[in-house]
Amino acid sequence: MTLRAGNTVITGTEGTSLRVTCSVAEQRRAGDIKISFAANHLTIRGGPDHEVSFRIEVPHSVNLRVRCSAGNLIIAKITGDKDVALNAGNVTIEVGDPATYRNVDASVWAGNLNATAFGTEHDGLFRTFQHQNAAGKYRLHASLLAGNLTLK
Repeated sequence: MTLRAGNTVITGTEGTSLRVTCSVAEQRRAGDIKISFAANHLTIRGGPDHEVSFRIEVPHSVNLRVRCSAGNLIIAKITGDKDVALNAGNVTIEVGDPATYRNVDASVWAGNLNATAFGTEHDGLFRTFQHQNAAGKYRLHASLLAGNLTLK
């Protein structure tokens, strides 16, 4: 997924389809938002600069790759690999059972790294966290330049 800045929730559902819901304060600008899906890649771009929210529903068992410039991003109820990168904002990832992850690496250049699911918290500059579990199945990579990264 390549997402424009905004407030975004990506959540897993029992269904097998992808569903995108958008909320825009300036209704007249809603048509400026462009949503496309091709070759298993969702792209959202355009639209007003402020007060835009997205809810993206995906099958609960899916591997995610998310790139976004800025905003607030929440990922919940998803089982699978997660590869998430954001320039600025707040990222919250509900990891579920931490024992299911083989490799975890997370980093924040400036801000807070709160990985309570894995028993660690860091704040300040150039914060990183790595975790390995040979019995795990999934990979979690999360990087944020500035803001707060939470793995819960």
